[in-house]
Amino acid sequence: MRIAVEGCAHGELDIIYETIQEIEKINGRKIDLLICCGDFQATRNLSDLNCMAVPDKYKDMCTFYKYYSGEKVAPVLTIFIGGNHEASNYLQELPYGGWVAPNIYYLGYASVITVGGIRIAGLSGIYKSQHWMQGHHEKPPYTENTIRSIYHTRNLEIFRLKQLSGNIDIFLSHDWPSGITKYGNESILLKGKPFFKNDIENNMLGSPPCMELLEHHYPSYWFSAHLHCKFAALVPEKGGTRITKFLALDKCLPKRKFLQVLEIEHNSDLPLKLHYDLEWLTILYLTNHLLSVKNGIHYMPGQYGNTRWIFTPTVEEKAIILNKFNCDLQIPLNFTQTVKPYNPDSTDVSVEPPQLIVNNQTTQFCNTLGIDDPSALLLLMNNIKELKSNESLMETSFEQISSSHEISISFDEDNVLSSTFDGSIASRSSNLSPKSNNEEQESEISKDVESFNSLSSGINYDSTDDGNHVMQTEPNRKKFKRRNYSIYSNTL
Repeated sequence: MRIAVEGCAHGELDIIYETIQEIEKINGRKIDLLICCGDFQATRNLSDLNCMAVPDKYKDMCTFYKYYSGEKVAPVLTIFIGGNHEASNYLQELPYGGWVAPNIYYLGYASVITVGGIRIAGLSGIYKSQHWMQGHHEKPPYTENTIRSIYHTRNLEIFRLKQLSGNIDIFLSHDWPSGITKYGNESILLKGKPFFKNDIENNMLGSPPCMELLEHHYPSYWFSAHLHCKFAALVPEKGGTRITKFLALDKCLPKRKFLQVLEIEHNSDLPLKLHYDLEWLTILYLTNHLLSVKNGIHYMPGQYGNTRWIFTPTVEEKAIILNKFNCDLQIPLNFTQTVKPYNPDSTDVSVEPPQLIVNNQTTQFCNTLGIDDPSALLLLMNNIKELKSNESLMETSFEQISSSHEISISFDEDNVLSSTFDGSIASRSSNLSPKSNNEEQESEISKDVESFNSLSSGINYDSTDDGNHVMQTEPNRKKFKRRNYSIYSNTL
């Protein structure tokens, strides 16, 4: 398989694809797969552009919107991870990965897929210690802080990636693994980037979690971007025989080394289609209870706790997950637009405020696997927070009325719960406005819950005991009760 690896895309898809086509003409051989290592900038419209953490002078629509709208189709199958300059609101719709446009696939916060039998793992974002242990709490419209923290890697994704077993052929990260420079030619690197010197000497260059993953798995290849230069290194396994070939690439600019073509042996009997990795799916299922959308410290389980802390799945656990997908792990071609694409010919210069959207691709994936969609949880938590605020106002108002008119007021908790699902939720798949008939309110609550379940990847509000089995055949999802909403009320 001929694979083209690209550094920071910076939205220049036309240039990247044209470069690949020129290489194909020169060599007379087709490129089978394009891999982009972050800063992809999948901006669909001007609203997306405002969700990208760059100075205003660098905000440019570039060319991705053409592929999103259908004006153009990617000429080569493309996969990418997120960096630190992204349309974060769009990528947030696809936390577990999905198609951002026909033939262009995003790997999500972290993911593992296969193409022609080649196993590819990826980790989006960059490392910042202050956000490392937080949940995925950010949502649009972003603040000055959350527009940056949203692309910072979290301990959950690293924990999940460490559960993988077996060989990984290709690993993708935007960050360089920390300490990687000592395995290559540092002197040549410093000639081009002399300001790296202090960070290298203080071991501040790169991501410590990425190096942990490299030394845990020693994948055959590791590709990165971010630092806008080309750098190669060979990392031998400590006490072993494996070697990781590391390569970082530049950004897409003239006379810059932003593209590398390599050939990797693959299973020629398999089609060059994207497939889910069964072990990764099983890990997602087994660790669903570790997902947090709270803005606070979130610990991963360890060997000194009293709960399971190793989630490398067994054969039996993987068989259960395979059955959920009816033994078909090919990633469905289910791309749909969720917002209107940019139209350069339009005279309308207004920009709609960004909204948190539940993407149908994520809903379908979560429903099949039986896990939670972080965006759906955020929407639910936001509704609960608004309910709490409204209740406070109501209580204050009624206290004032009662003191002056001596009126006795009582609240039915179940009736209050129904208002949790009021309001507009930005999804193209369902209308969640509940009916207002008070006489049928109890039945309508049930209907609203079912409607929200359909939208939000099957969030379970039931309190049924799931038992103590290590592996469950039914989804182990987060459960919400009216009396427990305070646990999550500080999410946003």
